[in-house]
Amino acid sequence: MKKLFTLLFSLTLLALNAQETPKWIRYQSISPNGQQIAFTYKGDLYVVPVGGGEARQITFHEAHDYMPVWSSDGQKIAFASDRYGNFDVFVMSANGGPATRLTYHSNDESPFTFSHDDQSVIFGAQRMDTKEHRQYPTGSQPELYSVPVKGGRVDQIFTIPAEYVQVSKDGNTMIYHDKKGGENEWRKHHTSAITRDLWIYDKASNTHKMLTNRAGEDRQPVFSADEQSVYYLSEASGTFNVHKMSLANPSQSQQLTSFDLHPVRFLSFGGGTLAFGYDGELYTMREGAQPQKVNVTIRTQEKTNKDKFISINGGVREMAVSPNGKEIAFVARGEVFVTSVDGSLTKRITDTPEAEQFVTFSPDGKSVVYAAERNGKWSIFKSTRIREAQEPFFFASTLLKEEPMISGEVDAYMPNFSPDGKKLAYIKDRRNLVVRDVASGNEVSLLTQDDLFHMRDGDKYFTWSPDSKWLLVDWSKLLNNSEVLLLAADGSQRVNLTESGYYDSSPKWVNEGKQMIWFSNRDGLKSLATSGRSQSDVYTMFFTQEAYDQFNMSKEDYELMQEIEKETKKKEEPKEEDGDKKKKKEEPRKEESKDLKFDWDGMKERKARLTIHSSYLGDAVLSKDGEKLYYLASFEAGQNLWVTNLRTRETKQAIRLNTGFGSMTWDKDMKNLYLLSGGRISKIDPESGKQEGISIRGEMTYDEVAERAYMFDHVWIRTKNIFYEPTYHGVDWELMRKEYAKYLPSIGNGYEFSEMLSEMLGELNVSHSGARYGSSIENADATASLGIFFDYKHQGNGIHITEVIEGGPLDKAKFNVEPGMIIQKIDGETITPDRDIAAYLNRKADKFTLLEITDAKGENKQEITMKPISLGAERGLLYERFVRINEAEVKEKSNGKLGYVHIPGMSDGPYRSIFEDMLGKYYETKGVIVDTRFNGGGDLVADLAMFFTGEPFITYATAAKVVGGEPTSRWTKPTLAMFNESNYSDGHCFAQGYTDLKIGTTLGMPVPGTCSFAGWEGLPNGGRWGVVPVSAKDKSGRWMENLQTEPDIKIKNMPGLIDRGRDEQLEKAIETLLREVGN
Repeated sequence: MKKLFTLLFSLTLLALNAQETPKWIRYQSISPNGQQIAFTYKGDLYVVPVGGGEARQITFHEAHDYMPVWSSDGQKIAFASDRYGNFDVFVMSANGGPATRLTYHSNDESPFTFSHDDQSVIFGAQRMDTKEHRQYPTGSQPELYSVPVKGGRVDQIFTIPAEYVQVSKDGNTMIYHDKKGGENEWRKHHTSAITRDLWIYDKASNTHKMLTNRAGEDRQPVFSADEQSVYYLSEASGTFNVHKMSLANPSQSQQLTSFDLHPVRFLSFGGGTLAFGYDGELYTMREGAQPQKVNVTIRTQEKTNKDKFISINGGVREMAVSPNGKEIAFVARGEVFVTSVDGSLTKRITDTPEAEQFVTFSPDGKSVVYAAERNGKWSIFKSTRIREAQEPFFFASTLLKEEPMISGEVDAYMPNFSPDGKKLAYIKDRRNLVVRDVASGNEVSLLTQDDLFHMRDGDKYFTWSPDSKWLLVDWSKLLNNSEVLLLAADGSQRVNLTESGYYDSSPKWVNEGKQMIWFSNRDGLKSLATSGRSQSDVYTMFFTQEAYDQFNMSKEDYELMQEIEKETKKKEEPKEEDGDKKKKKEEPRKEESKDLKFDWDGMKERKARLTIHSSYLGDAVLSKDGEKLYYLASFEAGQNLWVTNLRTRETKQAIRLNTGFGSMTWDKDMKNLYLLSGGRISKIDPESGKQEGISIRGEMTYDEVAERAYMFDHVWIRTKNIFYEPTYHGVDWELMRKEYAKYLPSIGNGYEFSEMLSEMLGELNVSHSGARYGSSIENADATASLGIFFDYKHQGNGIHITEVIEGGPLDKAKFNVEPGMIIQKIDGETITPDRDIAAYLNRKADKFTLLEITDAKGENKQEITMKPISLGAERGLLYERFVRINEAEVKEKSNGKLGYVHIPGMSDGPYRSIFEDMLGKYYETKGVIVDTRFNGGGDLVADLAMFFTGEPFITYATAAKVVGGEPTSRWTKPTLAMFNESNYSDGHCFAQGYTDLKIGTTLGMPVPGTCSFAGWEGLPNGGRWGVVPVSAKDKSGRWMENLQTEPDIKIKNMPGLIDRGRDEQLEKAIETLLREVGN
C-alpha cells in the first residue's frame, strides 16, 4: 500500500511539472479533414494536431466542458458544459474564443453531431415526448433534438432514444445506437438484452432498421468515407474494439483492432483516419494499418487552488460527549474535531486525506479514540494531549500525539470502551465482534462471520453494560429480521432477548443496567406491502423482578415507596462527629461492586411498550430517574421531541423541532440533551423546552488531489471486502487497482473521477454499480412545465398546444385551454422562434405566471394567471396518463373482460394501487394484464408472488347469494406479466420469480439479471458510488446476477410504431390473455 502512495505521489509531481503524457484524455473527436483532434482533459477542451505535439486549450471555464463534436466544415465545435447547473449545449469557433449557449433546459443535454449542412447541432436530452408516443415516461429514455447553430427554437428529430448519432453527407441517413434502459454506461463485458445495438434511419421512408442484434454491446457508429460501411465499437471479442460492417450486409463484421485489457472508447472518423481513446490516451488508425498512439503534451495551470482552508460549521456525521461533559468530539468531512459544549472553541484532531470515523472518548477522558482507513485497511487510533497538565481540554490544546491502538492485517473499527476502561469492543475484519483486554491484548470473539453479514462500513451496533461485563447487540440475523442479543463480554453467554419475527433494534441500557429500551415495529402501522415502511415503538425489558415490580406501581404507591425510603435512610445513617467528617472527606471513596443482577426466570416476559402511539422513531432516552421517556418521533413531517410520563402515561410534544432523523446523548448530569440532526449539533433542555444550536467554529486544510487518491483507495478496498462473489466475476481486482490508480494525476474534477470509478467498477460486470457526481451552483437553472404537449414543427411565434395534460396546471375548470390554441406570451414576453422555449420557463415553477393565449389564427386572445409545475410533477402526470391510455386500450380491445395495472416500482404505493384496482374495479374481469415494464426495483417480489397466486378454498354464501370467500386479499384469476429490458433490481426478481413459480404467461423482452442489493455510499466530494454486497439465487440455486429472464412470448416495440401510437407488446398481451380466459 505504501508503494502505491509513493507511486501516486511521484505521478502527481510529474503531472504538475510537465504533463508530458496525460493519462485521462477522453471524448476524442477528430476533425472532418483528419488534421486535428479535440478532446476533454481536466474539464476543459483541447485541440491537438493528428500527429501529436502540444495541445491547444480552447475552453477555460471553471465548469466541466466535454463531448466536443466538429461541424462538417471544421470551423466550429459544439460541446456540453454545466455552467448553469446542468449540462447544456454550447458552440464555439474551433480556433477558440467565446462560447455561445444554445440550449436552456435544466435536464442534461449531450451533443452528438452537426446537421449535414452545419446549420444545427443534433443532441440528446429528456425534454418532452410527442403526444403520440406510447413509451413509458422515464429519464432513461431521452429524445433526439436539433437546435440552430445561431440559437433558437429546439426541434425534435425522434421522440425515441437515439445516441451518438451521425448524419450522412446528404442528410438523408442517420446511424446511431439505441438506449433500452438506465444501466451504467461504463459497465463492461456483459451480455444481456439491455446492451446497445446499432440502427440506421432512412429519412425518405421514415423508417428505422436494426443493424446489430446480439446480446453484447455494439455502440458509437461512424460512417466510412464512402458511407457504404460503418465503423463502430463492439465487445464481441470480450473487450471494446473497433469493428467495421458493410451497410449492404450488416451481418458481416470485421474486427480492426485487438486491444484486450482496456476498452476502446470514443470513436470518430475524418480524413480517412479513425481516432479513439485507449488506456486514457489518444490513438489514431488508418484502415489496414496498426493503431498509433498520439503523443500529447499539455501545459496549463490549475483553475482553482487544489489545497485550501475550508470552514467546518456543519456536516457533522457523528458525535461523542466527553466523560466530564465539557467537550464534544465529532466527525465532519472525514476528520475528527473536538469542540467546547458551547461551540466557541474547536480543535481539529486529525489532519489526513483519509477518512476517520467512529469517534469516542476513553472512559477517563484522556484520549480521543477513532478508526481511520489508512494503508489499505481500517485501524483504531487514539490521540492524547502532550501538555495535559497545562491543557486539560482537547478543544484548547496545542500539541497532540496520535498512536495506533489496534492495527493488524485486517480491518478494525467501531471502537467502544467498557465503562471501566479495561476492555475495548470493536469490529474486526468487518464480520466479527471482538472484545479486547486493553492491558494484555487478549481477545474474545463474541460474534463471528457465521453470525454476521456485511453491507457497508459501520453497519453494526453494540453497547456496554454499566458493569462492563455485558453487551447489548443489534443483530441483523437476516435482511428481513433483526434481534437484540445479550452477550457476556467473556464469551460465556449469548441470549436472544427478543426472539421475534419483527424488527427489534437499537437497544440501550437504562436504569443503572436494570433494564433496557429498544425499538420494535410489532405494534406500529405497517405498509400494506411487508417490505414497506412501518412505524415503531419504544419497548423496555426488565432484567430484575424488583425493577419490573417498581415499574408497575401506581403513581400513589410509587410516591409512598419513595417517602418510606427517605425516612428509612435518615434513621439508618449514623450521626457523624466533625472529626469523622473530616477524615471521611480525606479518604478516597471505595467503589462498591455494582455487578448487574439478572433474574433469568421470566425475564423475556418482563417487557412493556413505553410509547402510547407508534411513529417513525429517531432516537429515545430515559430521564435520570427513569420516570420519563424522551423520544424523537415523526408522524407526518419532521421529527419532534416527545415526552411520556411512564407512571401516568401522559404524553405530549416537548419541543417542536421539525428536523430530520437524529441521535440524542445526555450530558454528564443528564439534564441536557445533545441532538445531532441534519449535520448540526444542538443543546436541548427538555424540561424548559429550550433549544440552542451549537455554532461550531472549525476549519481544516483541504487537499483535493490527496482526497481523491484516498477516495479511490477506499472504493477499491471496500469493493474488495464486500463484493458478493469471491472471484470478482473472474476479474483480477489487484491488477485493476494498479491499472486505474495511474489515471489519478490526470483527473481534474468530480465528474472525471466518478467516470473513472465507473470504468473500474464496470470491469466487474455487475448491476447496481458505478459512480455518480453532480455539481451544484447557487440559483441553478430549473425548467418549469406548463403541463402540455406541443408541436415541435410549429412555425412562427408561440407554443402550439397539441394536448392539455389531465390534472396539469392548465387543466382547470376556470380555464378554457384546448388543443390547437397558441400560447403567445409568457409574463409579457413574446415567444419567438429565435429562442429556446425552455428559457421562458426558467425558475417559474409554483410562481404566478401570466400567459397570453390565442386560437390557431392568433385571434380570440385571453390572459390567464397560472402556476407552472416542476419537471418532477410533470413526470407524475405523464405516468398517470400512460396508465390511463393503456387501461383504455385494454378495456376497449377486450370488451371489458380484462383489466390492466402497471407497477412502476417495488414499494408500498404501487402495491396499494394494484390492490385497489384488481380487487376493486377489475374484480369482475376474467383476468388482468400486469405491466412491469421499466420497473426500477425496490422490495416487493414476495408480496406480488403471494397476491397473484391466490386459490379459492372457502365460499361464504346464503341460500340466495354468494357473499364472499377466501382468500379475501389475493387475486385468484389469471394474470399475464409484461416485462422488458429495463426492468431492474427487484423488477428482475419479480420477472424471474413469476416465471419460476409459473404464475402465468410472460410477454415482452428479456430482463437482464440484476436481482441484487445495492450498496450505495456517499463520498467526501459529494459523489456517490456503489457495488453489490448481496445478490440473490433462484429456485435452482443459480446466482440471479447476470441470469437473464426470458419471456414466454418475445416481442419488441419497434421505432416507427411505438412513437406513432402503437404499443405492440400491449396488443399482443391483450390477444394472449383473451385467448387464455376464453373470448
